[in-house]
Amino acid sequence: MPRRRVLAATTGLAAGAILPLTGASRAAASAPAQGPDLATAAEYMNPVIWQDFADIDVIRVGGAYYASASTMHYSPGAPVLRSYDLVNWEIAGHSVPVLDFGAKYDLNGGRGYVRGIWASSLAYRPSNRTFYWLGQIDFARTYIYTATAAEGPWNRLTTISTPYYDAGLLVDSDDTLYVAYGNTTISVAQLSRDGRTQVRTQQVFSTPSSVGTLEGARFYKINGQYYIFLTRPANGQYILKSSSGPFGPYTMRQVLLDLRGPIPGGGVPHQGGLVQTQSGAWYYLAFVDAYPGGRMPALAPVTWTSDGWPVVQLVNGAWGTSYPLPAVPTPPRQVTPMVGVDTFDGTALKPRWEWNHNPDNTKWSAGSGLTLRTATVTNDLYWARNTLTHRIQGPTSTATVDLDFSAMRDGDRAGLALLRDSSAWIGVKREGGVTRVVMVNGLTMDGNWNTTGTGTEAASAAVSGSRVRLRAAADIRPGAARPGTFSYSLDGINFIRLGPAFSMGNDWRFFMGYRFALFNHATQALGGAVRVTRFELSTP
Repeated sequence: MPRRRVLAATTGLAAGAILPLTGASRAAASAPAQGPDLATAAEYMNPVIWQDFADIDVIRVGGAYYASASTMHYSPGAPVLRSYDLVNWEIAGHSVPVLDFGAKYDLNGGRGYVRGIWASSLAYRPSNRTFYWLGQIDFARTYIYTATAAEGPWNRLTTISTPYYDAGLLVDSDDTLYVAYGNTTISVAQLSRDGRTQVRTQQVFSTPSSVGTLEGARFYKINGQYYIFLTRPANGQYILKSSSGPFGPYTMRQVLLDLRGPIPGGGVPHQGGLVQTQSGAWYYLAFVDAYPGGRMPALAPVTWTSDGWPVVQLVNGAWGTSYPLPAVPTPPRQVTPMVGVDTFDGTALKPRWEWNHNPDNTKWSAGSGLTLRTATVTNDLYWARNTLTHRIQGPTSTATVDLDFSAMRDGDRAGLALLRDSSAWIGVKREGGVTRVVMVNGLTMDGNWNTTGTGTEAASAAVSGSRVRLRAAADIRPGAARPGTFSYSLDGINFIRLGPAFSMGNDWRFFMGYRFALFNHATQALGGAVRVTRFELSTP
């Protein structure tokens, strides 16, 4: 099942200029067909989130908007984003608390890189005031989690033997649950009233060979019509419409194809969701392939044709770099920024953090700093448990870490990485009783996500005492390989560059973008520890 064929070029005529997009809440919508209020003077800029949140599903519940995204092998999975204006977003929690889908997600005898949480669906069911998350894992089965609040706690409701690939969940106006899913062959399933089992499934559409692949389903009911919103990876968006019920028959229209996106050097906006504001305006929240940073959410207003087809509002034949702000009520509060300082003062991690695979929870703790005890004996960072990751803020940002290494043991490695299938890091090595700060590059994987390089020490310097401040600067503007640089400070003020610039590749096949990562692993024996007393993500 191909996920992407090629990253689309940034040029090209927008075929969607005639047939652009629309939006809807996941619960069945019945508002009149109308466009957004474009009279607001203030504007927002795209991408609305310059962090890696892909395969977006978006809904509105009352005065709040929620979105879910893919996280692959990172844990917890399926972040739930929240906004009150569709422009400013925060991370509220995660729908999948732990990837308990097999030992490989624990880095225990196997690895789950580029597996796990793919395109999934988020919905809200008013009848029981419950959020639903639905996604397939490893092409084997589908899992459904529920919560009464976006922050959680989220609990598994059921497991269904049918793997609903790239699914969209619809709560119909009569409270029936339907799922649209598939790759090229699109099907619709009906779930039992309690959402625990499949009642019926039926193929409803076969993609014409002239179109190629369609996937990434989102399922809506708008003005009595059923719509399945589908992506053509990675340069198009199509929509199916049925006037005869959720099982069709469906007719297809192209929404956009090779549409110039809002991020210079990035790809075509696609594979997102439609949502309606309280005033009846519609928006499309898509993502833009923008490696090395990942896939960035972009927002555009949508109108509807008189015969019920969505149209994306373009600016000079392209997805706009800016639009008037959505006309929404004044937000009840400011959302929590996705950048800034974390001193790990609570016993739980903030939702901006995700582990590389599931952690060993006996080997870390938070409160007055983050303590990472060595959890793995390995010379391979890709096998090391308890590596904690944070998305990079684009277009450029810097992560700065205060590291107390007084409890490290001989053979331990701890530091700050730029983590992906080709990685580099700055950190502390303790060997033979000698402690050094080092820059290491050449950590690599092949296309099957097996390690092909465990790293080469490119530069080092002596370090005394027990504390060091580490810094990684990342340029994630798309279109070319970009530099990441590393430096350290012994006095907390003056930074010394260490090692050559690291080239951050822009290949899409790992799917997830580069992340900052905190790690501590042993190469000889367990027992050592480090403490991160402060993490700061800052932009110029």
